[in-house]
Amino acid sequence: MTTSHARTTSPAFRRAALGVATASAVLLLAACGGEQHTGAHGAPAASATAGVHNAQDVTFAQSMIPHHQQALEMARLAPGHAASAEVKALAARIEKAQDPEIRTMTGWLKSWGEEPPMAGMDHSRHGGMAGMSGMMSADDMAALEKSTGAGFDKEFLTLMVAHHQGAVKMAHTEKAKGRYSRAVKMADDVIAAQSAEIKQMKGLLAEK
Repeated sequence: MTTSHARTTSPAFRRAALGVATASAVLLLAACGGEQHTGAHGAPAASATAGVHNAQDVTFAQSMIPHHQQALEMARLAPGHAASAEVKALAARIEKAQDPEIRTMTGWLKSWGEEPPMAGMDHSRHGGMAGMSGMMSADDMAALEKSTGAGFDKEFLTLMVAHHQGAVKMAHTEKAKGRYSRAVKMADDVIAAQSAEIKQMKGLLAEK
C-alpha cells in the first residue's frame, strides 16, 4: 500500500472529509432557504395561487358582504316566525351557505388592503345601496320582523326572491368583469345555488 493511499483510507482522513462534506451541505441548504424568488423588477414574486384582482373584484366583495349579511338577518328570523317547515329549511340552508362566504370575502379584502364593510351596519340607511341590487329597505325588514306564521312565510319568500335575484345580477357582473379566479368561482356558485332557490321559492309562493 502506498503512503498516499494509506492517508486517504485512514480513519482520521475519513472523519475530516466527512466534516467538510457536512459543512458544505449545511451552507448549501442555508443558501437555498434564504433565497427569495423575485419578480421581473426584483420584488418578491406573488404566490402561484394568489391570483390577481381588479376593481370589480373589490366591488363584488364589498357589495356582496352586506348583501349576504342582510340575507342572514332575514334567515335568522325564520325559526321563531315561520310556519312552514320548507321555509325554515330554506332559511337554514341560506345561513349555512352565506355565512362562510362572508368570512371568505372579508379575508380577500383584508389581503388586498381594502376595508371590509362594517358588520351590523344598516346599509339601507348609509348610502350603501349602489351596486347592491335586491337589498331590502328598513321598512321591509321591520315588517318582516313583525310578521308570523303563514304571513311571515309569504313575506319572507317574496322578499328573498327579490334579494336572490339581486345577488345573481351582481354575480353575473363579477363573472363578466372580475379577474380574481376565486371571486369568479364564488360568483358561479352564487348563480347556481341562488337560481335554484329562486325556483324553489317561486314554487312555494304558488302554493300559498
